[in-house]
Amino acid sequence: MLGIIGAMDVEVNSLKSIVTNKTSKYFADIEFIIGEIESSKVCIAQCSPGKVNAALCTQLMIDKFDIDNIINIGVGCSLDESVVIKDIVVASDLCQYDYDITALGEEWGLINGIDKVKIETSCELSKKLEETAKSCGYNVHRGTIASGDTFIGSKEQKKRINNHFSAVCGEMEGGAIAQVCYINRVPFAVLRTISDGGDENVQINYPEFKAIAAKISSEILLSYLRQ
Repeated sequence: MLGIIGAMDVEVNSLKSIVTNKTSKYFADIEFIIGEIESSKVCIAQCSPGKVNAALCTQLMIDKFDIDNIINIGVGCSLDESVVIKDIVVASDLCQYDYDITALGEEWGLINGIDKVKIETSCELSKKLEETAKSCGYNVHRGTIASGDTFIGSKEQKKRINNHFSAVCGEMEGGAIAQVCYINRVPFAVLRTISDGGDENVQINYPEFKAIAAKISSEILLSYLRQ
């Protein structure tokens, strides 16, 4: 069964609406929709924004259902000049830019327990998503996605994250989902459509492009499931 996680209703509602043989279960106030899309067995959940919400949802999904792989879809901001609004980023790996124990002499972003800064995605899943997005006509980037519990909205913050992690996209869930999947040995992939530039124009661009970007992500995943 494929697990599908999005943070906001706009990222998963269109997929939920086409699930057949549908059942619904609740754990920790999170609704999990189980059924089929295009003959593929799926479990879909909206985790709500933020790393704790994402980690909770991911662990529950793995514990409660027969999950083979997880794909996290949604929107994110650009952290690189070559990545623009409506572009697609398929993560090669993920980091958590707000995980900072440098005061103890450790590298910025090093995660205790797994001793990693970046967690690699499934090559197979990511390659298929990349190929699907390209076949849909989108401009696709492969690279590091940086996650944190802040909404990136300044050129200074954007530059600092990009310079250290070489990240091309920023968001608030993928790194936590990656950590949970890595610990549980569940293959995963993360796809983001760019909704804003992660700069001082975010209050203008994000509201305007959020729904459009979310729709693109769900359309790509639907095309992936049709293969």
